[in-house]
Amino acid sequence: MTDSSSIPLAARLRPTNLDEFVGQKHLVGEDKPLRITIEMGVISSMIFWGPPGVGKTTLAKILARQTGHNFVELSAVSAGKADIRKVVEETKQQRQLTESYTTPILFLDEIHRFNKAQQDYLLPFVEDGTLILIGATTENPSFQVISPLLSRARVYVLESLKDEEMEEVIERALSLFKKETKKKVSLAKKASEWLLRFADGDARQLLTIMEYTFQLYKNLKLDSLKNALQSQHLRYDQHGEEHHNTISAFIKSMRGSDADAAVYYLARMVAAGEDPLFIARRMVVFASEDIGMAQPTALVVANEVFKSCQTIGYPECAINLSHGAIYLAKAKKDRRAYDALRAAQADVAKSGNLPIPMELRNPVTSLMKQQGYGKGYEMYPGKNKSLLPDKLKNKKYF
Repeated sequence: MTDSSSIPLAARLRPTNLDEFVGQKHLVGEDKPLRITIEMGVISSMIFWGPPGVGKTTLAKILARQTGHNFVELSAVSAGKADIRKVVEETKQQRQLTESYTTPILFLDEIHRFNKAQQDYLLPFVEDGTLILIGATTENPSFQVISPLLSRARVYVLESLKDEEMEEVIERALSLFKKETKKKVSLAKKASEWLLRFADGDARQLLTIMEYTFQLYKNLKLDSLKNALQSQHLRYDQHGEEHHNTISAFIKSMRGSDADAAVYYLARMVAAGEDPLFIARRMVVFASEDIGMAQPTALVVANEVFKSCQTIGYPECAINLSHGAIYLAKAKKDRRAYDALRAAQADVAKSGNLPIPMELRNPVTSLMKQQGYGKGYEMYPGKNKSLLPDKLKNKKYF
């Protein structure tokens, strides 16, 4: 390897423009919002919400680079009011020195870690245009970002990378290894499939294990990948990769109906001081996504666990979490409600606002009645009658 190997592989492969960027076509593809933002050169505050390793930081850097804004990066895990104050003061000083000074982009990683007081302090500088904020979060911003700040930022949802996108990342890594070592570096099909399952749409995790394996074994064979993974030091960092790995294992254990494994991963999170409301929120989502109609009371139980965590707190609420985790793991599973929603959302995205059937429209005025609004409406139509728009008539989602 060259001296550049001291820089992490993910950083060496980081794209510098949208054409190099992998994934998130719904945001960066042709005529999509972030590409249009760059083409227009006008950028406003925004929040990127999505799982780890899908390009939130990279996308923010590309936006700054291609729109000509200075880029200031902070992590909400370690930053505070003093850091924001320093950025603001430097911005004001630069503006006094030159009229052509552009507003800096403040990239705040893990923005959900900023408490209310810190967000309140940041708000006026976003409001008056001193800073352009790009926040990144793996948590639903509706829960963690204050409403005034949320209302001043556009929220963009980023998705886990698809297998074909992850394969593109693998090919880029292999090409870079070849360039740096002057040797051909290959990856067998089984090893590639294992990598894709392990990384689960997280490009950073994919590149980390590839790099670590290559450093140790000088190859990317399946056995080498597995051995490298086993030799990594296990730890739990509330703000890092193991945080995401452990909650993922917890959810997948409940999904696999393994109550013992679910309680074990729960115990690891509790021991690490993980926010109990974070765990409980995931359980509320799981109750509808994975159990759904098979056992509707699961949602009731999950919500009561959440309320218990709010009321009691640690250490006792760990018992409530265990109670809920075992119940959810043992419950029958049915993803049809989740799948129905996603299928319907796909049709909405594809077809837009299709005309609502006349019989379902509300005849508020006499003119509307004359035009046929509400005509033929039956309060209890036959079971086989479809009430969908004509273009989707008789389509089945559930």
